[in-house]
Amino acid sequence: MEADLQIKFPAALIIFIGSYFPLSLILIAQDYNYDMVTSSICNIITSNNCIIPFNNGYYTITFFIVCLLCFLISLGALSTIKPKTPVNITQSKYIPAELMSYTLPYIVSFMSIDYQETGKFVGLLVFLCWIFLITFRSGQLILNPLLIVFGWRLYEIKYTFPGDGNERTAKTLSKSPLQPGERYNQSIIQDIMIIKSNQKP
Repeated sequence: MEADLQIKFPAALIIFIGSYFPLSLILIAQDYNYDMVTSSICNIITSNNCIIPFNNGYYTITFFIVCLLCFLISLGALSTIKPKTPVNITQSKYIPAELMSYTLPYIVSFMSIDYQETGKFVGLLVFLCWIFLITFRSGQLILNPLLIVFGWRLYEIKYTFPGDGNERTAKTLSKSPLQPGERYNQSIIQDIMIIKSNQKP
């Protein structure tokens, strides 16, 4: 039986920030100065008078880059997982992702959040901190609905280990449809089972 790998705080923070990459896109779109759409694009190498077409370019672009880097790191880390422990699946049920806690910050982003309104911006950061702590402590951090875009799906399965008839239940992330009666290789990260494909014969 494989040990349950626990996500360290820095890695958890990277996963959480990366999961809100779409939010950074929304904020950057809201902050864009659309009066400059028809303006010519200047060459930042040869010109000293370039104007960034954002109302708060420093904060907007920084948040976007940080979210993008964290998201790419998260995908890269997930791709390096090599499930090795075999399990026999006896039952499998697809679970639609729970989106409420994930989408709340997106709803907040449309409530006239402005980087220059310090109170509202700090309030959004406090709100995100609470969501992070809740998801981190509950062990659900890796259940990022954004992974759906990249082919990952959440299942609830019943399974047994080879040679052990005790049936167990787990939530599972998998890129392949999970079929009862099949054997798969898995790894467990913070109570969430990761399955990538059937066990090779």
